[in-house]
Amino acid sequence: MQLYNKLSAKERAELIKKAAEKRLTLSFYKYAKIGNPQLLRDHLFLTWNAHHVLGRIYVAKEGINAQLSLPSNRFNAFKNHLDTIAFLKDIRLNIAIEQDNMSFLKLKIKVRDKIVADGLEDASFDVTNKGIHVNAEKFNTLIEDENTVLVDMRNHYESEIGHFKNAITPNVDTFRGSLDIIENDLKAHKEDKKLVMYCTGGIRCEKASAYFKHKGFKNVYQLEGGIIEYAREVKEKELENKFLGKNFVFDDRRAEKISDHIIANCHQCGNPCDTHVNCANAACHLLFIQCEACKKEMDNCCSTNCKDVITLPYEEQKELRKGQGNSNDIFKKGRADHLPYKKDLRNIFETLKKQ
Repeated sequence: MQLYNKLSAKERAELIKKAAEKRLTLSFYKYAKIGNPQLLRDHLFLTWNAHHVLGRIYVAKEGINAQLSLPSNRFNAFKNHLDTIAFLKDIRLNIAIEQDNMSFLKLKIKVRDKIVADGLEDASFDVTNKGIHVNAEKFNTLIEDENTVLVDMRNHYESEIGHFKNAITPNVDTFRGSLDIIENDLKAHKEDKKLVMYCTGGIRCEKASAYFKHKGFKNVYQLEGGIIEYAREVKEKELENKFLGKNFVFDDRRAEKISDHIIANCHQCGNPCDTHVNCANAACHLLFIQCEACKKEMDNCCSTNCKDVITLPYEEQKELRKGQGNSNDIFKKGRADHLPYKKDLRNIFETLKKQ
């Protein structure tokens, strides 16, 4: 019985090319109380592997978070299988705005302590006691209300390339890092402001909405289905699109264009650009924004040092990496000191503080 992926990304890519099938990229999540996450994990792997599903899925006692792709002609069978699982029946599936057959190249289903790491150890916090979900039309109305505080629940490198107009974009590296900051800076408005949140697909702001209700906020809202669903509804219902730029996604596409606005800059030259890349030096692998001109000049690298490294023979590069572990820059997501045009987003909540 095969319970784990056995093919490399390269081998899988070749199979996808040979199959010549159109694949569908989608995501979904559900907070629920799962008694035996490992049992569910194994059941999902056996079933989804047979349907050629690829992706990154986390299962925990608090629910499931799935980002995946599958052959389009298997979609109905996949949906039918979800409907056999009680807490996933009729679940909303967020279909990607921009499709790419190579968005995922492995099937990874992992059991985690939580489907969204939050650093919380409060046993009285009920993640299912969530805020009010609003669709794109209601969201557009809410964020124009002067009594609304709109907060982006994503990380700095996500909001840098795209966010809703007038949104507060916390300068954080992780979701857990944003919770205390937001609560502290908005504590004076727990009763007089409408707290409206959004994220990529809804999973982070759903947990956040429950958390802020737990902390005493009276009027808590979240964008149903996140930016992905918002973009679909705006197009379908011909609504005004209030999102500026791209939506960062956690697969090989890296982003989906939601509007034509380019609100970010190349981290190396400062010219308008919103394309995330990873440094070509495997010992660095830093995620940063790089324009085509700098990509050509720097050989896909983030620094001259990395550019020098990738010119060395492969075996020599391996020797240099021995015993070094990952560079800390991998986790900085564009914060490295040698990137002169990284946008500094430290001035969060300044408008509210002046009130």
